[in-house]
This record gives sequence, C-alpha cells and structure tokens, in this order.
Amino acid sequence: MLDTLDAMTQHQSTQTMKPATAAKKLGVYLDATPADFREGVVSRAELNALQADPPQWLRDLRRDGPHPRPVVAAKLGVSIAGLARGGVTEALTTEQIEALKEERPEWLERERATQAEVRKEKARIRKRDAERDTP
Repeated sequence: MLDTLDAMTQHQSTQTMKPATAAKKLGVYLDATPADFREGVVSRAELNALQADPPQWLRDLRRDGPHPRPVVAAKLGVSIAGLARGGVTEALTTEQIEALKEERPEWLERERATQAEVRKEKARIRKRDAERDTP
C-alpha cells in the first residue's frame, strides 16, 4: 500500500481548469478573451503567471471590459440579483458602467439602497455575534 501511495505522489499530474473557471478566477468575461485562451485548458501555473504578470489583453479586459456580471455588480455597488431586476443581463464595458453611474436610473438607486441595508444588517449580526462570544 505504501509503495502505491509513494508512486502516486511522485507522479502528480498538473492541475488544469476549464477556460471558464480560469476567466472567473481572473475576473474577466470569457467571451472577450483570446481564442487560444477559450479553446484550451489552463494549468494552475499558467493561471498564477497570468495573475502575477498579466499580458496586455488581460490588462485591457480588466480596465475596459466587457466585464462579467459579478464585476459589473461590484462596480455599481449592487448584487447580481439586483442587476437582473434592473434588466442588466449582459456583460458591460467600463464605459457603459460609468454611463449608468452618471444616469443614476431609479432601479440602480433602489438596488444600491437595498445593498446598503444588507451590508448594515450583516454588520449588526457580526457585532451581535462578537458580543455573544465575548465572556
């Protein structure tokens, strides 16, 4: 049994992930990535290299978009569900996000207020739980 385990640890395979997973970890919209990124697999080492020293395409995507919904939601200060309630179902560019911030549509103001209430409630619960844990 030990010989089998020893052989297994010596022959570890390279951990890879689907492009969609790598794009999510990088915070970019998969459909906007280069074809060779979308069509291959990404190893853990490649992902680490992309994070440590992003190529120009990755820097451009992070700066200009289009951005995936979690990034759009964070930039607008709302939840992903709030985006859907506001009718935003597609990836948005930084320019489109800035335009929405300037326009301040009613749904965005409402969702921001909702998000602020959620954050306030979470803080209240954290404080309450911390007080309970303190003797």
